[in-house]
Amino acid sequence: MSVLLLVHLAATLFMTGVIWFVQVVHYPLFADVGDEAFRGYQQRHVRRTGWVVGPPMLLEAATATALLVESAAELPFALAVVNGGLLGVIWLSTWLSQVPQHNRLLDGFLPEAHSKLVAGNWVRTVAWSARSLLLLTAVTS
Repeated sequence: MSVLLLVHLAATLFMTGVIWFVQVVHYPLFADVGDEAFRGYQQRHVRRTGWVVGPPMLLEAATATALLVESAAELPFALAVVNGGLLGVIWLSTWLSQVPQHNRLLDGFLPEAHSKLVAGNWVRTVAWSARSLLLLTAVTS
Protein backbone atom coordinates (compact mmCIF):
# COMPACT_ATOMS: atom_id res chain seq x y z
CA MET A 1 0.00 0.00 0.00
CA SER A 2 1.38 3.41 -0.96
CA VAL A 3 1.84 6.35 1.38
CA LEU A 4 -0.84 8.24 -0.59
CA LEU A 5 -3.44 5.53 -0.06
CA LEU A 6 -2.43 5.04 3.58
CA VAL A 7 -2.76 8.78 4.33
CA HIS A 8 -6.12 8.91 2.56
CA LEU A 9 -7.38 5.86 4.43
CA ALA A 10 -6.20 7.28 7.78
CA ALA A 11 -7.93 10.62 7.18
CA THR A 12 -11.11 8.86 6.10
CA LEU A 13 -11.16 6.50 9.08
CA PHE A 14 -10.50 9.42 11.43
CA MET A 15 -13.40 11.41 9.95
CA THR A 16 -15.68 8.37 10.05
CA GLY A 17 -15.03 8.05 13.77
CA VAL A 18 -15.59 11.76 14.30
CA ILE A 19 -18.85 11.81 12.34
CA TRP A 20 -20.30 8.85 14.25
CA PHE A 21 -19.42 10.51 17.57
CA VAL A 22 -20.99 13.76 16.37
CA GLN A 23 -24.11 12.00 15.07
CA VAL A 24 -24.79 9.76 18.06
CA VAL A 25 -23.45 11.81 20.97
CA HIS A 26 -22.55 15.41 20.22
CA TYR A 27 -25.39 16.77 18.07
CA PRO A 28 -28.17 15.16 20.13
CA LEU A 29 -26.71 16.72 23.29
CA PHE A 30 -27.13 20.24 21.84
CA ALA A 31 -30.73 20.08 23.06
CA ASP A 32 -29.52 19.66 26.66
CA VAL A 33 -27.21 22.69 26.82
CA GLY A 34 -29.99 25.07 27.84
CA ASP A 35 -31.17 28.27 26.23
CA GLU A 36 -29.09 30.60 28.40
CA ALA A 37 -25.74 28.96 27.62
CA PHE A 38 -26.41 27.75 24.10
CA ARG A 39 -25.32 30.78 22.08
CA GLY A 40 -21.81 30.85 23.60
CA TYR A 41 -21.61 27.07 23.46
CA GLN A 42 -22.45 27.03 19.74
CA GLN A 43 -19.93 29.77 18.95
CA ARG A 44 -17.18 27.81 20.71
CA HIS A 45 -18.36 24.57 19.08
CA VAL A 46 -18.09 26.02 15.56
CA ARG A 47 -14.66 27.54 16.21
CA ARG A 48 -13.15 24.49 17.91
CA THR A 49 -14.68 21.91 15.59
CA GLY A 50 -13.14 23.64 12.59
CA TRP A 51 -9.68 22.99 14.02
CA VAL A 52 -10.47 19.29 14.48
CA VAL A 53 -12.19 18.50 11.17
CA GLY A 54 -10.73 21.11 8.79
CA PRO A 55 -7.25 19.61 8.30
CA PRO A 56 -8.37 15.98 7.82
CA MET A 57 -11.18 17.03 5.46
CA LEU A 58 -8.73 19.04 3.34
CA LEU A 59 -6.26 16.14 3.44
CA GLU A 60 -9.03 13.78 2.31
CA ALA A 61 -9.93 16.08 -0.58
CA ALA A 62 -6.31 16.42 -1.71
CA THR A 63 -5.55 12.71 -1.46
CA ALA A 64 -8.87 11.71 -3.10
CA THR A 65 -7.97 13.96 -6.03
CA ALA A 66 -4.50 12.45 -6.21
CA LEU A 67 -6.00 8.95 -6.11
CA LEU A 68 -8.21 9.83 -9.08
CA VAL A 69 -5.13 10.90 -11.03
CA GLU A 70 -3.07 7.92 -9.85
CA SER A 71 -5.97 5.47 -9.76
CA ALA A 72 -4.41 2.78 -11.93
CA ALA A 73 -1.59 2.34 -9.43
CA GLU A 74 -3.56 2.89 -6.23
CA LEU A 75 -7.23 1.98 -6.69
CA PRO A 76 -9.23 0.72 -9.61
CA PHE A 77 -10.57 3.78 -11.43
CA ALA A 78 -14.21 2.93 -10.68
CA LEU A 79 -13.47 2.76 -6.93
CA ALA A 80 -11.55 6.05 -7.08
CA VAL A 81 -14.55 7.67 -8.80
CA VAL A 82 -17.04 6.29 -6.26
CA ASN A 83 -14.75 7.35 -3.42
CA GLY A 84 -14.44 10.85 -4.87
CA GLY A 85 -18.18 11.03 -5.55
CA LEU A 86 -19.03 10.12 -1.97
CA LEU A 87 -16.55 12.72 -0.76
CA GLY A 88 -18.31 15.25 -3.01
CA VAL A 89 -21.61 14.32 -1.37
CA ILE A 90 -20.03 14.93 2.05
CA TRP A 91 -18.71 18.35 1.06
CA LEU A 92 -22.02 19.36 -0.55
CA SER A 93 -23.95 18.23 2.51
CA THR A 94 -21.53 20.11 4.75
CA TRP A 95 -21.90 23.41 2.88
CA LEU A 96 -25.55 23.16 1.85
CA SER A 97 -27.03 21.56 4.98
CA GLN A 98 -24.77 21.50 8.04
CA VAL A 99 -23.12 24.94 7.81
CA PRO A 100 -26.43 26.80 7.32
CA GLN A 101 -27.99 25.04 10.33
CA HIS A 102 -24.93 25.77 12.48
CA ASN A 103 -25.15 29.41 11.41
CA ARG A 104 -28.82 29.53 12.41
CA LEU A 105 -27.90 28.10 15.81
CA LEU A 106 -25.29 30.83 16.42
CA ASP A 107 -28.10 33.13 17.56
CA GLY A 108 -29.48 30.60 20.04
CA PHE A 109 -31.05 27.16 20.20
CA LEU A 110 -33.75 26.64 17.58
CA PRO A 111 -35.43 23.20 17.74
CA GLU A 112 -36.14 23.20 13.99
CA ALA A 113 -32.51 24.01 13.07
CA HIS A 114 -31.27 21.42 15.54
CA SER A 115 -33.60 18.80 14.09
CA LYS A 116 -32.41 19.59 10.54
CA LEU A 117 -28.79 19.46 11.71
CA VAL A 118 -29.18 15.98 13.21
CA ALA A 119 -31.29 14.59 10.35
CA GLY A 120 -29.13 16.10 7.61
CA ASN A 121 -25.94 14.82 9.18
CA TRP A 122 -27.01 11.24 8.42
CA VAL A 123 -26.02 11.92 4.79
CA ARG A 124 -22.44 12.55 5.86
CA THR A 125 -22.45 9.70 8.38
CA VAL A 126 -23.56 7.18 5.75
CA ALA A 127 -21.22 8.56 3.08
CA TRP A 128 -18.16 8.51 5.34
CA SER A 129 -19.03 5.00 6.53
CA ALA A 130 -19.42 3.81 2.94
CA ARG A 131 -16.09 5.37 2.00
CA SER A 132 -14.38 3.64 4.95
CA LEU A 133 -15.82 0.28 3.95
CA LEU A 134 -14.90 0.83 0.30
CA LEU A 135 -11.32 1.81 1.11
CA LEU A 136 -10.83 -0.94 3.70
CA THR A 137 -12.15 -3.51 1.24
CA ALA A 138 -9.84 -2.15 -1.48
CA VAL A 139 -6.70 -2.25 0.68
CA THR A 140 -7.38 -5.70 2.13
CA SER A 141 -8.24 -7.37 -1.19
